[in-house]
Amino acid sequence: MKKTFTFLLFYGLILSVKAQTIVNRNPEIDKMVRSVNPDSLKSYISKMVAFGTRSTISDTKHKTKGIGAARNWVVSKFNQFASQSDGRLSAFLDTVTIKPDGKRVDKQIILGNAVAVLKGTDVNDKRVFIVSGHLDSRVTDVMNGVSDAPGANDDGSGVAGVIESARIMSQYKFPATIIFVAVSGEEQSLLGSGFMAVKAKKEGWNVEAMLNNDMIGSNNASETQIIDNTKLRVFSEGLPAYELDKNAKNIRQYGLENDGKSRQLARYVKETGERYVDQLDIKLIYRNDRFLRGGDHTPFVENGFTAVRITEMNENFEHQHQDLRTEKGIKYGDLMEFMDFEYLRKNTAVNIAVLANLAKAPSMPTEVKVDVKNLSNSTYLYWKAPLSGTVKGYYVLMRETSSPVWQKKFFSIATEMRLPYSKDNYLFSVQSLGKEDNESLPVVPVAGR
Repeated sequence: MKKTFTFLLFYGLILSVKAQTIVNRNPEIDKMVRSVNPDSLKSYISKMVAFGTRSTISDTKHKTKGIGAARNWVVSKFNQFASQSDGRLSAFLDTVTIKPDGKRVDKQIILGNAVAVLKGTDVNDKRVFIVSGHLDSRVTDVMNGVSDAPGANDDGSGVAGVIESARIMSQYKFPATIIFVAVSGEEQSLLGSGFMAVKAKKEGWNVEAMLNNDMIGSNNASETQIIDNTKLRVFSEGLPAYELDKNAKNIRQYGLENDGKSRQLARYVKETGERYVDQLDIKLIYRNDRFLRGGDHTPFVENGFTAVRITEMNENFEHQHQDLRTEKGIKYGDLMEFMDFEYLRKNTAVNIAVLANLAKAPSMPTEVKVDVKNLSNSTYLYWKAPLSGTVKGYYVLMRETSSPVWQKKFFSIATEMRLPYSKDNYLFSVQSLGKEDNESLPVVPVAGR
């Protein structure tokens, strides 16, 4: 009797284990994620700190000091990685002349963004994915372009993540194009990202997603003294900054205040990032950015692109925008000693996982609609194939209107699906699934008949 009970208990445990959720990771993406090296990240930041200041209004011609030397170094790193890309990666300094504005620019400057483009392998795939960090740093006075401003975390961490992403991803092939950029002028009112966003809109880039990384390397908070490297924030806008007046009626009528494109990207970052990076809880913050603050994703959403801000959970204001000094036993300044490079490794890995999954996936399904012709307690969705990529099938995602994340996922090889759930009670979206199980961004249906 005892043996029988033991067997049943063991068998029950096996069934319980089998009933748990299985996490499927694409082997190639998993390899990329595991390749992120905290020592490499530390070496990049050490080099950036050695430039003294990287203020946008600092010296642009000195060989070893100032923003000019720093941005040239980033381009040189990108070019170093280009040698392993079989000609797919190219790097350059994208410049624009900025005139004095009487506010945060006191003289005419040549602003420069350090850019690397990893060209997609599918000539029919016009999608572009952008990952950014800002290279410039500052002290207490934003107009001080001379004093040392290490900028180790703000935003050496974001730039280091971009550089490491380029190092790893340039060794692989993706159907879509990925752009790695260290922008300048963030502290001078988002000048570099603004220049890039306007250029992207003017030239008609098909930017499907933009990940802005700003301060992703510190695990501790001032004032509250919280220390935690297991949480990461993703900020995303709710109502669209671009053409809200044209979209407001439908948003209000169908209850889509929480389902803009940037909010969908944020959910994608959470699901994909947590799939590939262990011991990390990605928090969705339903704001475009923090109170009284701005980030380089903002010019992109203002120009109609899908963009989010990725940033650490616990900010330490003793090490942001501070002159280097010690007061009352507190050491101020954005120095490397206050960083957590294991945390930075995880946050960089999130970027790589998201970018790789998106760039490997087919493009989004087109003309996604929900049938509203008749009153019904079921939901009929239909759509058309994506413009690029090989499709294995589609996922229809579903959640309660009050849920922050998608709760159920239904697979279909057809371009339609009827579900026994009322469209009045749930929200739905559809995403393309590639042959290697990489998912596109979800598309929320519009009303169809």
